Amino acid sequence: MTSIHDIDFKEKEYTITFWLWLKYRNREFDFVQNLEIPNAKTVSKSFSTIDSTDGKMYLLMKLQCVMKDSWKTENFPFDRQHLMLSIENSQFDSKSLIFKSDTLGKHFDPRFTLRGWNIDSFDISIRNKEYETAFGDESLEKPHTEYSAYRVSIGITRDAMSLFWKMFLGMYVSFLIAYVCFYIHADNIDSRFGLSVGSLFAVIGNKYIIDSALPESTTFTLVDSLHGITLVFIFAVITCTAYSIKLAKKSGMQSANRFDMIAAQLLLLVYLLLNGWFIMSASAGQ
Repeated sequence: MTSIHDIDFKEKEYTITFWLWLKYRNREFDFVQNLEIPNAKTVSKSFSTIDSTDGKMYLLMKLQCVMKDSWKTENFPFDRQHLMLSIENSQFDSKSLIFKSDTLGKHFDPRFTLRGWNIDSFDISIRNKEYETAFGDESLEKPHTEYSAYRVSIGITRDAMSLFWKMFLGMYVSFLIAYVCFYIHADNIDSRFGLSVGSLFAVIGNKYIIDSALPESTTFTLVDSLHGITLVFIFAVITCTAYSIKLAKKSGMQSANRFDMIAAQLLLLVYLLLNGWFIMSASAGQ
């Protein structure tokens, strides 16, 4: 493998470039025409050569594939992804052809870098891929066929912290702007409500921007959790502001200021604890 690039989270695809070589004796094997790569959107063969020595065939090809995959976004941006590549022959089933891995040397070029990601595992396995169909072959008693599959599993982790702050810094600044309302005089109604409501819409806008870069998901992700918590706490700030204004009119400014200080410290502490817990859980659950 020489390159992995163009990782597109929104479209659930990536591009991989690699060299493939095969040694075999059966001249009926036509890997150039009958090579099968499941889940590949496109397969481009930029180079291929066939040589024969002492009755053995040697095929060397350079391939570039645009692969479709399913990303796990629950812990994004602290996610760990597994890129799967499978190679089969569409002409011969496992009764006629079995792949065997070349164990000499490395399977990927250690000099190439995957920008923004780190390769933490590279596993090779040979398995039979089962298909519950006979593909129209009436000679088979059961609608079941198996094909030998050469499988590559690549584990990648993201450089998460820099991306995390790029994505969530605006959200945290919005919360702090709303939090400052506790230190504004209780009788300054317009300023306190204006800052809080403005922060509320800023957080919603930040979430829409992040969601536009992610694939659709039916699960509740870290992005949803952190934005949801922030929205709830900004709404809590607005509620406390309303109560503080009511308290100032009923019991005086001293009581309102005391309530503001207690509410400010309590909300900030709980907010930080919840954020820390969700972030640590996502990071540990890679």
